[in-house]
Amino acid sequence: MPEQEDRDPSAGAAGASRVSREAEGAGGGAGGEVDWEAERRRRRARFLRELAEARALRDRVQPRRAKAARLRHAMRMRTFRW
Repeated sequence: MPEQEDRDPSAGAAGASRVSREAEGAGGGAGGEVDWEAERRRRRARFLRELAEARALRDRVQPRRAKAARLRHAMRMRTFRW
């Protein structure tokens, strides 16, 4: 009964990994490229999250520098021409 296996919510990650392996086998090079791009996007998202967290920490630890940066940014935005 393959129809019930597809609908089984408890399959979770095991079902997803099985589907990705089947896609790799059937797609050949295209599946590998998609996986590589997805991994790259995941790494980039993680990097950007950590960067934002580091900036927030720096702003909390050095409030004077953060205020000066905000004022500089506001000045740049006021003088920017659309």
